[in-house]
Amino acid sequence: MRRIARRENELWRRIPGHNKSVMPVLELPAALAIVAATPLLFVDLRMDYLYGLLNLSFSGYVVATFIMVQITMMAVTLYLHRDQAHRALDLHPVLRHFFRFWIWATSGMLTREWVAVHRKHHAYCETENDPHSPQIYGIRKVLLEGAELYRIEKDKPETIEKFGRGAPDDWLERNVYLRFKYGGIVLMLIADLLFFGVPGITIFAIQMVSMPLFAAGIINGIGHYSGYRNFECDDAARNIVPWAFLIGGEELHNNHHAFPTSAKFSVRNWEFDIGWLYIKTFQLFRLAKVRKVAPRPVIERQPRPHADLENLRAIIVNRMHVLRDYTKRVTLPVFRTERAIAAGNSALRKAKLLLVRQPRLLDERAKARLRDVLSDNAALQTVHEFRERLRELWSGANVSNEKLLAQLKEWCAEAEASGIQVLEDFAARLRSYQLATA
Repeated sequence: MRRIARRENELWRRIPGHNKSVMPVLELPAALAIVAATPLLFVDLRMDYLYGLLNLSFSGYVVATFIMVQITMMAVTLYLHRDQAHRALDLHPVLRHFFRFWIWATSGMLTREWVAVHRKHHAYCETENDPHSPQIYGIRKVLLEGAELYRIEKDKPETIEKFGRGAPDDWLERNVYLRFKYGGIVLMLIADLLFFGVPGITIFAIQMVSMPLFAAGIINGIGHYSGYRNFECDDAARNIVPWAFLIGGEELHNNHHAFPTSAKFSVRNWEFDIGWLYIKTFQLFRLAKVRKVAPRPVIERQPRPHADLENLRAIIVNRMHVLRDYTKRVTLPVFRTERAIAAGNSALRKAKLLLVRQPRLLDERAKARLRDVLSDNAALQTVHEFRERLRELWSGANVSNEKLLAQLKEWCAEAEASGIQVLEDFAARLRSYQLATA
């Protein structure tokens, strides 16, 4: 009604002698003008409703669309990923129900299906059983057809049965979300048209494409193809950018794969995870509880005379930091020294990445180049072998603590007798690792 009154007043002001209190004494031309303007009033009102109940400006539609897409990203990273798939976070039931509904309404996805596909991705990362690895399928297919790869995998009953355990299986899931799989999408379309009018069609389209593009395409594709790596984990995951604002913090994908059960994706001081900001905000209102974050290495000033079980546990818990430390303090210094000595060796000059990467991530041609480099350089061969032996401390299965401790003591003793100073220093540093106190 206020809108009608406002439009009526605007039309009165356009007419000569527009004071409504003198309507009976207006001259004939003015009266005819009023009669002629009356249909315009109702046409204009009908046009207003084409823009929905909110009737926003162009910038208003842009802001509303951005906010809704960000809510979708928040639902994916906080609820589906950190809360349900990895149990790094406990969200309040109110938030869980809201995010579950929002995911259903904006994509038709079910929590159990998403969780199962994602857990299988971690279990078989960069192998033929990985549902969406660009190392297997190619970056173009994952980037453009990531949603289709997801649909293929979520339709496999064995995947859902094995990897979907612990996901919601309540009355609401069985009788609403599972029974009316695309009912939420229909509700979202109706809501967009009601509140935003004709522009709601565009807003709806953006909502529908946001998850396939950002989550299935960019994160699963570019996040395993291009970017920088803080940690040499056993897969090809990369951090796309250090300041993760747009996709809920998921851009820090290498950090996540290094510490899958961490609720916080940023690790370095200069990195930013907007998902962590959301979590801390919800914590203020007791709507979220953090279960686990990535460990921070604690290094004593004086190394212990001998490695012990506590030292061993600290090394295994902080294994990603230990590998990063080894690369920084041993592999790269030896590489730079040997490169300077053999200045004309082009193969050695290009071998830095080969020495840093995990061998399983190298193709056959790269492995052959690495073998050639190591066979021609005894120092690099030594530090590379010591790194692989160090990884065995946490790679072996069903090995007793006593045997692992014996391996660690042997590793340190042989490193100190290697004749390579940086390797000797690292053996002492390794005995300085200790577990963080609560």
